[in-house]
Amino acid sequence: MDCTLPLLFSAADNLMLFVGISVFVLFAIVVAIILLMYGGIWFQAYMSNANVSLWSLVGMSFRRVNSRVIVQGKIMAMQAGIGSERETGVTTRRLEAHYLARGNVPNVIRAIIAAHRADIDLDFDRAAAIDLAGRDVLEAVQTSVYPRVIDCPDPRVSHKSTLSAIAKNGVELKVRARVTVRTNLEQLIGGATEETIIARVGEGIITSIGSADAHLDVMENPDKISSAVLERGLDAQTAFEIVSIDIADIDVGQNIGARLQADQAEADMRVARARAEERRAMANAREQEMKAQVAKNRAAVVLAEAEVPLAMAAAFREGNLQSMPPGGH
Repeated sequence: MDCTLPLLFSAADNLMLFVGISVFVLFAIVVAIILLMYGGIWFQAYMSNANVSLWSLVGMSFRRVNSRVIVQGKIMAMQAGIGSERETGVTTRRLEAHYLARGNVPNVIRAIIAAHRADIDLDFDRAAAIDLAGRDVLEAVQTSVYPRVIDCPDPRVSHKSTLSAIAKNGVELKVRARVTVRTNLEQLIGGATEETIIARVGEGIITSIGSADAHLDVMENPDKISSAVLERGLDAQTAFEIVSIDIADIDVGQNIGARLQADQAEADMRVARARAEERRAMANAREQEMKAQVAKNRAAVVLAEAEVPLAMAAAFREGNLQSMPPGGH
């Protein structure tokens, strides 16, 4: 008995030792795999103070999130010095949520950095909302910093290269304008696009020219058109703010008023000719009626003359009429 007990304890100890070693080796293998897969990116985040834990990287794999995109986004935010996570809202959880919502994480981070550099108030929530709304938030920020010039009319959309407007004197003017706009981030979500700006500016230019007494007034002072159009507040409820409206080119077209007057005179002449033709036809018809009436009256006279001999003969037979001898009384 004394010999068998130490042998049993020794076997149990060996088993426990083997299990412990196996668990340790398995744990070491798992750790090694994790370090091989995520060690480099975690170390990069750690050295950049991106505040991304190793277990967060492992969880991203299970959630099918591209961990490299999230880490690079946080690194860009931290290196740009746009503020802490509490100030900007650029947290790992929010970046993951935006990625899972099919948002463009790098574009949002670049937009926030550009807005921060330009002293524009733009936090992560608004930038993410703009991105998920289908707008290019980075381009919107860049347009806020560097205004964009758009043509009116836009040759890419319309087949016309100029706007056609007619002054009160009937002369046509062909105008091409250039509109300088910058993005209004507060109304970017739900605001009208640049097509609305172009349509409103075109309508305003046509209205301003149409209210001018003569086309020479417009050509002498084209800035009056720009001022009148800007006073209308055409950028209301749009995603842009109009900075300026410049008349790039004015050409004189046709004299629409004179052509319309000529067309009206020709139409009046045709009406007068038609009325004269109607009166001539009525006169001819009246003449034919009178000729028919004369012929009818002549026929009646002939009939009356034919009845005279018959009446005289009847009078002779009845003795009511006697012939007078020659020289008789």
